[in-house]
Amino acid sequence: MGNVGLVERVTRHAGQDPDREAVVLLCRSEREDRSETIRYGELDRAARALAGRLRERCRPGDRALLLYPTGLEFVKSILGCMYAGVVPVPAPLPDGDKHHLMRATGIALDCDPRIVLTDSASLVTVSDWMSQDGLDRLLCTATDISVPGVPEAWDGSTHIGAGALALLRYTTGSTSDPKGVMISHENLAHNFEAFRNAFSLAPKDRSLSWLPLHDGAGLIEMLLEPLYRGATAVIMPADDFFADPSRWLRAIDEYDVRLSSAPGFAYRLCARELTDEQVSGLDLTRWEHACVSGADPIEPEPLIEFVDRFAPAGFRSEAVRVGYHIAESTFFVSGTRPGRPLAVEQFDPSRLEQNILLPAAADAATARSLVSSGTVNSLDVKIVDPDTADVLPDGRLGEIWIRGRSVARGYWRREVESDRVFDATTADGECGYLRTGDLGVRADSELYVLGRMREMLVIGGRSLYPHDMEKAVRTSHIRFADLTGTVFSVPSPRQEIVVLHEVRVEPADPATLSCLARSVKDWLSRCFGVRVANVAFLRPGKVRKSPGGKVQRALMRELFMADALDPVYEDLDIETRRRYRAVGPTLAVSHGKDFR
Repeated sequence: MGNVGLVERVTRHAGQDPDREAVVLLCRSEREDRSETIRYGELDRAARALAGRLRERCRPGDRALLLYPTGLEFVKSILGCMYAGVVPVPAPLPDGDKHHLMRATGIALDCDPRIVLTDSASLVTVSDWMSQDGLDRLLCTATDISVPGVPEAWDGSTHIGAGALALLRYTTGSTSDPKGVMISHENLAHNFEAFRNAFSLAPKDRSLSWLPLHDGAGLIEMLLEPLYRGATAVIMPADDFFADPSRWLRAIDEYDVRLSSAPGFAYRLCARELTDEQVSGLDLTRWEHACVSGADPIEPEPLIEFVDRFAPAGFRSEAVRVGYHIAESTFFVSGTRPGRPLAVEQFDPSRLEQNILLPAAADAATARSLVSSGTVNSLDVKIVDPDTADVLPDGRLGEIWIRGRSVARGYWRREVESDRVFDATTADGECGYLRTGDLGVRADSELYVLGRMREMLVIGGRSLYPHDMEKAVRTSHIRFADLTGTVFSVPSPRQEIVVLHEVRVEPADPATLSCLARSVKDWLSRCFGVRVANVAFLRPGKVRKSPGGKVQRALMRELFMADALDPVYEDLDIETRRRYRAVGPTLAVSHGKDFR
């Protein structure tokens, strides 16, 4: 028997406590902070009103593309779609950012929406985008504009079948080939329950997030889960956080927030940017769950730095909650247990290259630091040899396979790929597993995540992790501090390694950049014992990240191979240049000018 669905839960909360705050929006306007609140009774009425409008234009199962900035109108719209049985498809607002434009177009073409929903402030932007990309055949409407003669609010049953499609959530890999994960109402309810149980959450526990609402943690963990639980979700635009990171922590204090999630870089940014006076003015003793999660290894240093910096404000190490999440399993898979201090374990890097997890010797000269992604609850998780499908014992590295009611129904209109990914069978005949494509290992009931299989660098029979090499580059020179880089391999006779990293180059100095590139090559060769022959430097902000802050290595690899990065400097191997660039001498490029 399935859990009660999100729609039924929200209507129940509205009936039992209509004046309870559902969502609070914090935003900066005309140099002053302000807030807007929608309560459960009002949210239920707004969702029903939109559901009535949608039922006039759409059939159950039709898709609605949601293009909104962070705000209450998005919240009303996603629930209004669910009330009407229309499948919401959240996507980034095509607001002029080239990546957002490409991603929104890719999602629109793949999901084939019946209608596009936005707000009045974004209507012109969305309409222009639709016209430019040949999507103006679609109906587009601003949901906050009242329409004369619309039907009465929808008043149908709020009990929706567990297997009905609740939403399409698009993965953040390739822009040119987006994949829509089909999440059912049962998937959502089961994942919400797993998350609530793992964190021991109650309706009184408020959450707060500045993460984008159209994707990942911002959508599932920080907005929909609190609404399922009957709690209050406090949201704020990401731009407000980046303009002043202290707003995030001040809001956690002011609104008595118990749970908030952010990428690792956000914790480091706060630790380095807030002044002593700002820290002394905070009380973070009530912040019980400071979450950081993903499918990449979690770097311990930003978290340790945050713990040390904000201990005077009452922040505790045991409040840090590291977890593993993946879109194909709705969201939550594992998390650290409540009350456990942040623990960083040291492992033997040479044995990791052989796919074995062993503690490093106490006197080891080098060690690989790993943070556990916690324990698994409510799901069947196995570590499997990706080639033989053999289930591996504890301590052996393999692919993470997941089975359970949180696992999504598959990819939208991709039956062959869905069968391969969502219905895998182990060598001993157990079927119905999701192949995550992530590398992991179990040890003492803890799950350690090592990264994406397809991003692993297999050089000379050794398994090298791009995350480790990226960290080595970032710490090798002061010019890379607080900037982003990525490492991947490209096809060639020798499987060439490519290093991309952001640098600040004002004024441009090709001799300095050439020296910097050589130092990167030499440093990585010494650290990892491999040949590194390709380095390119980009302007700050040009390494693509997901909405949750994860570097999109696959996308950066695509852009590099397509010669679509506009680097300020490149130093490439002859074979790499022959394959992926016009034949010619190495160029140092700065602000559109070439230095030979």
